[in-house]
Formats: sequence, structure tokens, C-alpha cells
Amino acid sequence: MRMKQCVMDVRLDTSLELLLERLPGANPSRVLATVVRTAGSTYRKPGARMLLMADGSYIGLLSGGCLESDLQIHARKVADSDAAQAFEYDTRGPDDTLFGVGAGCEGTMRVLLEPAGSGTRAEAALALAGRTTQMGESATLIMVHDSDHALLGTYHAGQSLPPAEMERAYVQALAPPPHLLICGAAPDAQPVASTARTLGWRVSVIDHRPGYAVEARFPGCDVRVASPRVLRSEMDLSRCHAAVVMSHHLPSDELYLRELAQAGLPAYVGLLGPKARRSRLAKELGPLTEKLGTRIRGPVGLDLGAVTPEGIALSIIGQIHAWLAGREYNEAVLS
Repeated sequence: MRMKQCVMDVRLDTSLELLLERLPGANPSRVLATVVRTAGSTYRKPGARMLLMADGSYIGLLSGGCLESDLQIHARKVADSDAAQAFEYDTRGPDDTLFGVGAGCEGTMRVLLEPAGSGTRAEAALALAGRTTQMGESATLIMVHDSDHALLGTYHAGQSLPPAEMERAYVQALAPPPHLLICGAAPDAQPVASTARTLGWRVSVIDHRPGYAVEARFPGCDVRVASPRVLRSEMDLSRCHAAVVMSHHLPSDELYLRELAQAGLPAYVGLLGPKARRSRLAKELGPLTEKLGTRIRGPVGLDLGAVTPEGIALSIIGQIHAWLAGREYNEAVLS
């Protein structure tokens, strides 16, 4: 069933955050490539980015491998001149022999290349945007790719530009990436957190057991030791897009569900476990079950035939991803 849902602003394209996470140390010769305009069929859309290094390596992709070799050639020129440039790629029509491979994508792409080493404007703008989105706030980046006066390149919203330059710039509004709350830090919560982090999502993990809620077991996550009874005061649920209840401790799961029911947030709540366990929890919750309504999915996850913790994690994150994107999912409410 395809559902229309009211989800707070969220961005599933987390290439900016992943790029910043994978950013190597100081390298004055790296070049940032940003897609600023497309038409027709293209692998990536405006706002997609990659970093090209002097040694030929790169982080991210703007195509399936068709453009990267040519971008490397242009990147070396940009690095040598220390000046941004924009380049057009046209893969339309039967005469497409792009770099001898004949991409046949039937689209056009304009790419802005600019120096992005330590101390550059591009590095500062991306870092500021990344810090802002990781705090759950929205950010704006402005890519000037055609100008007679202003320097081409990436600017953050705090830097003013003449109106004439804005007409030849791509303005990218960046909503925060998804924020997943995992209620329970048992061993099978680790692949759920890891899969979400691989996608560039923000992840918070909470558990009342100090032996489970250990930061080293959940790299890159916000890990907290706290009772399920104080979930609403411990976590800012208004900034969470989805929650998964999976403590493997029935009384704790009941308390987590009570807190989530009372809060009315987030709009997606997943419950791990079989239908019989779901029904037992529904009886314990009583009238509060109605406050969870269609927000809850139990058993959580897409039916992928998963049997390993990693496969189950894939099914859970896959269902949340589909829901955030407004795509089809199998709904199983608490009853």
C-alpha cells in the first residue's frame, strides 16, 4: 500500500555528510566537483558532489564511472590554476562517444570544479553546512557557476552575493539527514546502527544496561545509558524521524512504547519481535495503543527472508528508508 505521510523535513541524499566523514587530512590540492545543472537522464542530480585528489583517487561519484576520468584531467588544471571552472557534459544522441565509451545516458550535466583544500572557501562552506545538518538544522549552499564578476565556487548562505550572481548560481537547500533512535543496545542493535551510519544517517542509541550501551560498540552514534522511563526527557524526540524498539527486555520495550505513545513522536515506530509478542505488549499498553495508531510497524522490517542479524538490520533500515521516501511498505500495526 502506498501511503502519504507527514514527515518532518529530511534529506535521503547524504552524500555531503559521507564526503565530510571520509575527508582525508590536510591536502591543499584536492578539488571539489559539484553537479550544478542537469537535463534529461543523468546518474546524479544537482547538488551531488565528489572530491578528486592529486593522486588520482576520489571520494564519491557523479556518474557510473563514465565522467570520472575526464573530471580528473580537468581537476588537475583547476588545482594548478587555483581557480574554479565549470564544464559541460552532453551524452545525448546516437553520436555520443563520451571518452570512447559511449555512455548513452541521454542527458546533459554541468559540473563546477573548484579548489577545496585546507583554508579554501569551499572547505569552509561545506564544513559549516555539515555541522548545521548534523545538529538537525537546515543549511543552504550557493554554487556560483557562471559569472562575469564574482569568483566561481561554493558559498554558504551567510555570505552575501549580488542578485545578478544569484541568477547564475545553483542554490541548494539542505534538510538534515534522517535521525534514527534505537531503543535497546543488545548485540543485534549494532548492525542496525551500522547500516544506518553507512547511509550517512544520524543515530542515537539508548539502553538502561551499561554493559550494552557502550560507545565503542556503536561508532559514530550518540549512545546514552538511561532508563526507558525517562526517554522523553533524555531524548529530543522532535528531532527523530524514526525509532526502533528492540531491547529484548519485555518490560523495557513496554516502557519505551509508553513514552513514544505519550510523545506522539516520531511518526515511525518499529517494534522487533513476533506477532505474539506484539499482541502481548498491546494488552499491557491498553488504551495507549491507540496513541501509537498506524505509527507502529510490528514486526518491524521488510519481508526479505532475512535470517542473520545483518539481514534483519537491512530489512529494518530498508523499510524506514522506503517510508521516509514515501514509497510502498507493508504495514503491520500494533494490535
